[in-house]
Amino acid sequence: MVIKTDLCNYTEYRIYPGHGQKFIARDGKVHFFINAKVDSLFHQRIKPVKLRWTQAWRRMNKKGKVEEGGKKKTRKAAKFQKAIVGMSLDDLKKKKAQKPELRQAREAAAKEAKARTAQKKPAAGKAAAAKGKSQAPKAPKGGGAPAGGNKKNLKGKIEPPDQSWSHVAAVLKR
Repeated sequence: MVIKTDLCNYTEYRIYPGHGQKFIARDGKVHFFINAKVDSLFHQRIKPVKLRWTQAWRRMNKKGKVEEGGKKKTRKAAKFQKAIVGMSLDDLKKKKAQKPELRQAREAAAKEAKARTAQKKPAAGKAAAAKGKSQAPKAPKGGGAPAGGNKKNLKGKIEPPDQSWSHVAAVLKR
């Protein structure tokens, strides 16, 4: 013989026939409580999660039932390639497929070409700078005095400023 049982809306315990209290709210929702204590707690608006003896608290704090699957497995993010600015996806795949020796040789050639262009640019820059010097000498920033100035060594003797500032001194003498 099967006995029909209800569940308490608050504690989630089984309520057997002849036990419990029904409460019907104004909106027509029916609440079935196991005893007066639970009915009182419900009307005081005390949350079942905060009471250790309720099923809601046990579920919230992972007590009781052990999950069958154990820990959930985290899924690894699928890796995929995107095109980079200035290079399509096909170009990237071709470059990856190349042997490392070929790739290194190409990169070395590219570096060498960059170095050559860098050497040519300063030469052109010096010619432009020579034209600019004839107009007016620029005063260095910071009031005209070299940043290092005369330095005292540990014995208290004054040393001349660094040789790197000699060009500044030459400009100031003019």
